[in-house]
Amino acid sequence: MSTYAPARVTFVRGRGSELFDDGGRRYLDFLCGLGVTSLGHAHPAVTEAVAHQAATLSHVSNLFANQVGPEVATSLDRLLGGGGQVFFTNSGAEANECALKLARKSGGRGRHVVVSAYGSFHGRTLATLHATGQPAKHEAFQPLPEGFRHVAWCDLEALERALDPSVGAVLLEPVQGEGGVNPATVEYFAGARRLCDERGLLLMVDEVQTGLGRTGRWFGFEHFGVRPDVVTVAKALGNGMPIGACWARADVAAAFVPGDHGTTYGGQPLAAAAARATLAVMEAEDVPSRAATVGARLAAGLGRLPGVVSVRGLGLLLAAELDGPHARRVTDVALDRGLVVNAVSPSAIRLAPPLLVADTEIDEALSILAEVLTERVAEVCHP
Repeated sequence: MSTYAPARVTFVRGRGSELFDDGGRRYLDFLCGLGVTSLGHAHPAVTEAVAHQAATLSHVSNLFANQVGPEVATSLDRLLGGGGQVFFTNSGAEANECALKLARKSGGRGRHVVVSAYGSFHGRTLATLHATGQPAKHEAFQPLPEGFRHVAWCDLEALERALDPSVGAVLLEPVQGEGGVNPATVEYFAGARRLCDERGLLLMVDEVQTGLGRTGRWFGFEHFGVRPDVVTVAKALGNGMPIGACWARADVAAAFVPGDHGTTYGGQPLAAAAARATLAVMEAEDVPSRAATVGARLAAGLGRLPGVVSVRGLGLLLAAELDGPHARRVTDVALDRGLVVNAVSPSAIRLAPPLLVADTEIDEALSILAEVLTERVAEVCHP
């Protein structure tokens, strides 16, 4: 179906930070399938784990137990500080659907509203679409499910005004990824935690794009010194295999009883084996530290490029703000030169390379962008 614009390139193979098209041309992948392949393409540990599991047991449904999913759940719970439980899904949208249903079940009738921020992105299902704070995306699908309210991003007073007795939860991203790579602040997240505590609300954090090392910490909320009640993850969890998860504090998770929620594929052995291997490599390589160090190198390099007026983001989730609304043109030309990035807004380029990206690859990407942006500046000066 025509849900995406026609593709300009067909990729057939990947290796680490590199992609190769159907003509054999090499590209640097600084988008990672929208933050998914955080260990790079065809990582040997993940490849071996998936191949072994496919030859052993790929699926049994959640009517029965398997050995792999609980190991991944235990690892996620440990990384999140312990004391929680996990529901596995196939995607970030489904992880957020789980969080929304959990908020409603936990809050009870009459306390079902979820407050999120303008500029946010939480998914494409009907409920997660309405949680997404981008009204232009809503109009074609009205009427959307009720129970959602949006407030200005990083405006604590606006959030407080929205918290009437019908509200059961607040849903925030540490960095608005699809909204333009807009980081939150310590004051905002700390204030949101305080307001939720005062009113007995759930603080739910969408870490689908930011979680698992991307921002320079295991989870983006760690930059702000708070602990959420519910956390959703996906994207990087399977390094390309479709798996997501909704983690909740044990007392919150207890609101669900058998029959309240379910999934055919969530936590199945094949996807969970990829997640188990991915998490093991992430811990062995200390990917949060790598993202912080290499992200600083990339951010500094971007800030020196012609036509870049500012750089924002955390770790290896960055946006270069340009001096005009020509991000799409720049990313198109960059693709022609062998660099995969995308226009996250009319004037900003998003970069999210693998967390194992080499310094030489950072320098190569900066060189390509410097060439493209220099040409763009020349076009503006001499049209």
